[in-house]
Amino acid sequence: MNATKRGTSYGYSLYNFEVYGKAPATGAAHPAAAGPKAAALAASAGAASTGDLTDPKKKEIAMELVSSAENSSLDWKAQYTYIEDIGDGRGYTAGIVGFCSGTGDLLDLVELYTQREPGNPLASYLPALRKVNGSDSHTGLGSGFVSAWHTAAADPVFQQAQNDERDRVYFTPSVDQAKQDGLGALGQFAYYDAIVMHGPGSDPVSFGGIRATAMQHARTPAQGGDETTYLNAFLDARKAAMLTEAAHDDTSRVDTEQRVFLDNGNLGLNPPLSWKTYGDPYTIPE
Repeated sequence: MNATKRGTSYGYSLYNFEVYGKAPATGAAHPAAAGPKAAALAASAGAASTGDLTDPKKKEIAMELVSSAENSSLDWKAQYTYIEDIGDGRGYTAGIVGFCSGTGDLLDLVELYTQREPGNPLASYLPALRKVNGSDSHTGLGSGFVSAWHTAAADPVFQQAQNDERDRVYFTPSVDQAKQDGLGALGQFAYYDAIVMHGPGSDPVSFGGIRATAMQHARTPAQGGDETTYLNAFLDARKAAMLTEAAHDDTSRVDTEQRVFLDNGNLGLNPPLSWKTYGDPYTIPE
């Protein structure tokens, strides 16, 4: 747009601006032909937009990365049966993303499972789950609940319920927010991993608060900022939040996993990937 004549003494006002046209034809000049600055800008734009975690292959990578940190294994599907109290004040932590009896997401999961399959092994524990919600209490649960969880974990209906609740509460909201912020697959994963551990709230140590802290130090790509600079700010804020909780003060999933990918310039989260969590090495080949 080239504005050449003002209609008033107040200057120009632009309310809508849209561009229509076709993509460049095959054989169009390479960005480098326009000079090194244009080539660098094109490369930067490509890196920033590379990858989408909703792609099945990228989503599988995300599940394996989370499992390496949550369960010390890349076999995330083996975690449907996982359940224990890790002493973080959230009661039982269970399933593929650590649904917790003290934070409501485990209750939501069992309610969904019971809607789909009444009379399942966990249905009788719903009253107890409602009572302990918001606390670390095991009252009304205990070994019987743990045993029932293991039994239910073999049920494909329960496995699908875990998948669906993971997506509804954690995966879809975090990835959608990352896309709105202009982030590629690595940034989308950083958001997803953060919301799994810290929850979707807005307080300083929840996902929303961590993101808000990062945005105080760097602009998102959607705001015109540099993607790498913003992600470093986000990982700094994430690490600070982790260090406030004894149960999460091992920050290797940031330091020797996500930061490694970022330092390597792998904004698309493209394999091969090599990283460590809790000192254990993992690799996802090409």
